[in-house]
Amino acid sequence: MTELLVSDLIKLQAWDTPTICNALDIASPDRRSIGFTTKPLVPVGINGSVCAYVKTAKISGKNKQHTNAKEIRTAYYKYIADKPKPSVVLIEDKDDPEGFGAFWGEVNSAIHLGLGVKGLITNGVIRDLDQWANGFSALVGSIGPSHAYTQVLEYSTEVYIYGMKANDSDIIHFDKHGAVIVPKEVVKQLPGIIEKQMNKEAVILEAARSPDFNFNKLLSAMKDAEEIH
Repeated sequence: MTELLVSDLIKLQAWDTPTICNALDIASPDRRSIGFTTKPLVPVGINGSVCAYVKTAKISGKNKQHTNAKEIRTAYYKYIADKPKPSVVLIEDKDDPEGFGAFWGEVNSAIHLGLGVKGLITNGVIRDLDQWANGFSALVGSIGPSHAYTQVLEYSTEVYIYGMKANDSDIIHFDKHGAVIVPKEVVKQLPGIIEKQMNKEAVILEAARSPDFNFNKLLSAMKDAEEIH
């Protein structure tokens, strides 16, 4: 597999996540029904799209902190500070139901942004919306007031967030619509696929937005679109 560059990831930020999903249907058809979030999440601080490497962790807020909680948290911060970069943290809240206590707020959003993390995806809860770090994008399960006993249980292991499985160093793309894991082997293919898809859609959209649009013109536009290779 060709080595990925940061510029390859930045390039994918030019498009929204639904467009990336459409392109993945062609580039990686076996993943058409897996690898993306399947439940609405709350967007916080999102302005455009984010594409980066995955960092993972699991948290809980219902039980009193373990005796080694501080050591695990320190090791977690070292983990997120390390390469690869840019990164996005995926946090799986293991409480049932999830979202009892907030690991995320003013402090952790600032810490993560300062350590080069571009964003967060979690099924858990966040707080401190007015103090949230400017430029730190997030998709979250809910909003709440208390951190309770929230602690990091483990990190750099597989996580599952609303239908999407992810592992350390995966590539993820997300925006206000949701998130999708992008197989590394197709990252460089996606821009070319998207360009062709957009050209096909442009033919249909131009026809649909014309004042004399009708069924026959739709059929003609669809035929013209299919001839674009």
